[in-house]
Amino acid sequence: MKPKITRAIGNIFRDLGFRRNEAEHLLVRADLMIQIQKLIAARGLKQKSAAKTLGVTQPRISDLLRGRIDLFSTDALIDILARLGATVRLTVKVRRAA
Repeated sequence: MKPKITRAIGNIFRDLGFRRNEAEHLLVRADLMIQIQKLIAARGLKQKSAAKTLGVTQPRISDLLRGRIDLFSTDALIDILARLGATVRLTVKVRRAA
C-alpha cells in the first residue's frame, strides 16, 4: 500500500493540526528560539555562562536549548535576543484570499 502524502502548507504547526492563529504564534516563537540557540552556540556559551549573561537561570537556558516552546512567550524571547545584542524586526505578509 502506497503511503498518503499531503502537501505542506508552509507552517509546520498548521501541518500538525494547530488552529491558524495558534500556529502563527508558535511559528514566530520557534523562529525566535532558533535565532537565540544559534547566537548562544556561535558565542560558545555554556548554559551556566549563558544564564549569567542573559540574567536568567540555568534551567531556563536548558529549556530554551531543548526547544520547550511552550515555556516562552514572544516577549520573553525578544528580550533574550536583545540581551544578546540582536535587533528583532517583524515582517508581515498578507496572503491573498483563497
